[in-house]
Amino acid sequence: MATWLRLPGRAPRPRRPAQPRRCAGGPAGLCAALLRTDGFVGGRWLPAAAAFPVHDPASGAELGLVADCGVREARAAVRAAHEAFRGWRGASAKERSSLLRKWYDLMMQNKDDLAKIITAESGKPLKEAQGEIVYSALFLEWFSEEARRIYGDVIYTPAKEKRALVLKQPLGVAAVITPWNFPSAMITRKVGAALAAGCTVVVKPAEHTPFSALALAELANQAGIPPGVYNVIPCSRKKAKEVGEALCTDPLVSKISFTGSTATGKVLLHHAAGSVKRVSMELGGHAPFIVFDSANVDQAVAGAMASKFRNSGQTCVCSNRFLVQRGIHDSFVKKFAEAMKTNLRVGNGFEERTTQGPLIDEKAVEKVEKHVSDAVSKGATIVTGGKRHQLGKNFFEPTLLSNVTRDMLCSHEETFGPLAPVIKFDTEEEAVAIANAADVGLAGYFYSQDPAQIWRVAEQLEVGMVGVNEGLISSVECPFGGVKQSGLGREGSKYGIDEYLELKYVCFGGGTIYLPLDLEVLSMLGLGLCLKATARAPSLHGPGDMLWDSMKETVLVHPELVCLGQQGTEEGGPPLPGTHEVEVHQ
Repeated sequence: MATWLRLPGRAPRPRRPAQPRRCAGGPAGLCAALLRTDGFVGGRWLPAAAAFPVHDPASGAELGLVADCGVREARAAVRAAHEAFRGWRGASAKERSSLLRKWYDLMMQNKDDLAKIITAESGKPLKEAQGEIVYSALFLEWFSEEARRIYGDVIYTPAKEKRALVLKQPLGVAAVITPWNFPSAMITRKVGAALAAGCTVVVKPAEHTPFSALALAELANQAGIPPGVYNVIPCSRKKAKEVGEALCTDPLVSKISFTGSTATGKVLLHHAAGSVKRVSMELGGHAPFIVFDSANVDQAVAGAMASKFRNSGQTCVCSNRFLVQRGIHDSFVKKFAEAMKTNLRVGNGFEERTTQGPLIDEKAVEKVEKHVSDAVSKGATIVTGGKRHQLGKNFFEPTLLSNVTRDMLCSHEETFGPLAPVIKFDTEEEAVAIANAADVGLAGYFYSQDPAQIWRVAEQLEVGMVGVNEGLISSVECPFGGVKQSGLGREGSKYGIDEYLELKYVCFGGGTIYLPLDLEVLSMLGLGLCLKATARAPSLHGPGDMLWDSMKETVLVHPELVCLGQQGTEEGGPPLPGTHEVEVHQ
């Protein structure tokens, strides 16, 4: 006869089905309900003493004034996150998973309005912005699932009377500093993992694109993410340095996650070193795109178009150097130029036919101009493009250069714009040497139909990610990150959540282990969720024996017990929240 015991547990709060919000028109036709302008700290919208303007890079129009948070607001956000951490880390994995899933659902229901915000503040073509929102939401979905797959280990030691356990526990408060080129996805890729692990976060978005981060805060609030778990402190460029330093040096912050330039990453690393914080960095890239003689030229051109000109060349994994073998060089350059002229259209991101929006600001345009001018002065040839576009100061023509050499700026600096320089090479060894000469190594691409060459080059390229006959490599299921000065750690995939967890080793001695009957605690010990344990007698004679003490709400477990009962039901009834199955044979 089986007896079902209800264990103490908190039933989840009922949630109403999520409904898309009706949005009144804001600036540029944006959803006013999502277009928040204050900081978000401890579950409340908080204004700052000052504000800074956010502009549409295509037209220069002001989209709104946003709270210019400083050190005081940053420290308040950290305190709020620290206080919320106590409760959030204690929430069950299932509860964290459910809330992240609710956040994902709300993003998908509001995807069109969220995409318009991205286009307005970053200039990204609307179709690309819509793609980013789906990609961004998928990180919340992915990590909502990974939240329930944080496993520990049981280690058998040489000593018979000892058992070694490995726990995975959340780090604490994570400071998240994100860039403007993917203002939504760079947040969810970090925050999804952090919240799934049980950490709380303070997000400092880029000054160009704060509205996306604040819109995510609005939806997180609607989803029921507890106050203080997700905080946003926007700030101007003027205050960015002091706010970044405050976050990296605050003793209540346990983790720093940053995406941006290598130079800024080094500064933040220096600040974080003072208190030896855990750090993840996704920094600059200088991706090589190699086309070997054996490649299918049409496939290589299609891959080059996808890799180079997404977001007008403003992505960290964009191909920055095109290395083309001599035998296929002329054919590739000709077809690449034709594809650019046929398929690329410069315009405002809200126009349907636009594939190339503006660069983020005039400083970005000046860098592209500098690289083109330097290359031409040293012998490069402009095949197409080469100058600012007539649409405005932030637009630049998609540009293809040939006869590029290794001494040109575009060969050893990341351009971050719509410039494709082509370098001719003779041998595989030469191409790999050129590709690996950079002090960064985020992504690399190459096209070849030679199986042996594919294995050789894929293993030899000094990058964190390789696209073989493929120009688009990002996926929520796969680890994203680089080597050398392109950063530390990985984001996304099953590995991304480990960046927000720490290992704790626990050694049990003395034979029998006496533990509280708590599913969360025992599952953290890696004891599984599968066994209907049996107690034959109070004395526990063998492996698998278990004694339930209803008075003390504890269980006496023999050291060989490796599994725990799963959620059960009352006889004939549905599963009960907070109830776990223990089968006792009389």
